[in-house]
Amino acid sequence: MISWINGELVELWQTNQKFFVLINCQGLGYEIQILESFFLKLKTNQISNKNITLWLKHIKKEDSDLLFGFTSKNQKNFFIEILSIRGVGSQIGMGILNKFSITEIITAIKTQNKKLICSVPGIGQKMSDRLILELKSKFKSEIQFEEEKGKDEFEIKDPDINKMMEDLHLTLQSLNYKNKEINAILPIIFKKVDLLEKKENNLSFEKLLKIAMNYLDKENSNLAR
Repeated sequence: MISWINGELVELWQTNQKFFVLINCQGLGYEIQILESFFLKLKTNQISNKNITLWLKHIKKEDSDLLFGFTSKNQKNFFIEILSIRGVGSQIGMGILNKFSITEIITAIKTQNKKLICSVPGIGQKMSDRLILELKSKFKSEIQFEEEKGKDEFEIKDPDINKMMEDLHLTLQSLNYKNKEINAILPIIFKKVDLLEKKENNLSFEKLLKIAMNYLDKENSNLAR
């Protein structure tokens, strides 16, 4: 099984609403379908390093082998959970993750927002009912966490900053930091960041991640004493 890939970006292209990269890994070219958000970052050179790493889901069919790539393990696992639902194929799974963040999907499940789920191409009323019912049981712990987080959640009005903070939360989870400590430091990190930096194009996800990891490691070091 192929879990992830690290290699040099050779080419990227779009076919209808599908987004692809070609990655050179040790002399082999891997054609991988990716999410639109990552495709746009590559296309607009928001990611300067062309040596990229993707978490992969390999789907083998009778007449083809398909690779789907994600920038975080959480996205990959969420995609796999979506595919386990009867009637949901890979393109609907990618469509859901193209349109919404994982946090937004979990919120839609919690609130049974069928209209939002049905806004994804290929999803009708019956499928939205099935998605909400089955995903609610699969992500019970995440829904409970979102409810607890909402009690004292800080508000971020800037959608770009909000997206970066969501990505930061998922990345820190994948690095094995606990939800409780991540949730505690995010408001602190947000207050530390000078929002004027964003207007000057100096604020980046990498900078937020570095600040968060330094803060968490410092806190853990203090607790260990």
